[in-house]
Amino acid sequence: MGRSGSLEDLLSVAGGALATLAYSISVSEAPCYARHDVERMSNHTAAAEVLLERKGCAGVITLNRPRFLNALNFNMVKDIYPQLKKWEQDPEIFLIIIKGAGEKAFCAGGDIRGAVVEAVKLAPKKAHDFFRREYILNNAIGSFQKPYVALIHGITMGAGAGLSVHGQFRVATEKTVFAMPETAIGLFPDVGGGYFLPRLQGKLGYFLGLTGFRVKGRDVYTAGIATHFVDSEKLVMLEEDLLALKSPSEENIADILETYHTKSRIDQDKSYIFEHMDKINSWFSANTVEQIIENLQQDGSPFALEQLKVINKMSPTSLKIALRQLMAGSSKTLQEVLTMEYRLVRAFMIGRFLCQHLLSIVWQFTGSICKLPGDKDF
Repeated sequence: MGRSGSLEDLLSVAGGALATLAYSISVSEAPCYARHDVERMSNHTAAAEVLLERKGCAGVITLNRPRFLNALNFNMVKDIYPQLKKWEQDPEIFLIIIKGAGEKAFCAGGDIRGAVVEAVKLAPKKAHDFFRREYILNNAIGSFQKPYVALIHGITMGAGAGLSVHGQFRVATEKTVFAMPETAIGLFPDVGGGYFLPRLQGKLGYFLGLTGFRVKGRDVYTAGIATHFVDSEKLVMLEEDLLALKSPSEENIADILETYHTKSRIDQDKSYIFEHMDKINSWFSANTVEQIIENLQQDGSPFALEQLKVINKMSPTSLKIALRQLMAGSSKTLQEVLTMEYRLVRAFMIGRFLCQHLLSIVWQFTGSICKLPGDKDF
């Protein structure tokens, strides 16, 4: 792995049948299973993993697994999608609000053990289906025809990014911690990461996608990940004001969000990541992982060496594929990126890249990432 054409090689592993399948799962095809799941929704919501409520003119989605930092699992994905499509067609619903239960997290990512590891061990098809349905949901959010407000308070990582960044409005607080840490588990920044990361300013998205760096507080807004920044103590009031709107227009919603945003003073003059943007742009402008590593080594500053240490802990396979993924995604639509990412994740499972890393991390609790057999080819 890692030679020229490595991304194309991975895509070819999936084969022509997979390509046909990946293209066939666009949003236009999704209702074939959505209708069935709507009938079963009450059974899943009875377990309270996700709350789907109508409040006034709004549909409110609450990720309700605070004990697990609201990690997204298979049933939650199956519940959210059909209800979201139903609300999109409902003339009495004017906006969607999505939030996480508790104070610690919006959504800390996918439920790796519940949705992937056990599925890979016992039923690979279920693991494939989890990613397929999750990516369909991501695309539905990105193409949603009504205002979509994600309150990304607390930890927002991986799958949590997929539930928020593709929507129209994203509200961060001083307690928001955003990251795409997938290269640490032998994967790549998916859920549309290949779309939104390369569209962040400069090479910031490449830096975040390869290192899993955690962006915090107001920096989440400054980076363009969030559209607004609100003091956490005002978040409940903001939601109440949004819910109090009667048949609101997009402008009404934007005005309320902007009012709260402009009143926020927390960390107003504080920035961390942007102190390093010139160097990040220089380091991550390279076209290969090897050159990025060389750039960090030559710089030698404490910040550069810190990132070098992080990168050296990642799977080289994941790093190389992630870099190619971000480069390719910079010129694709969201749906095209999600199709590409679905092919990739299927190929990762076929090649057992993801399985080896996840089983090592989750079951052995090593706390480190073992290199894959293919990594020696670098």
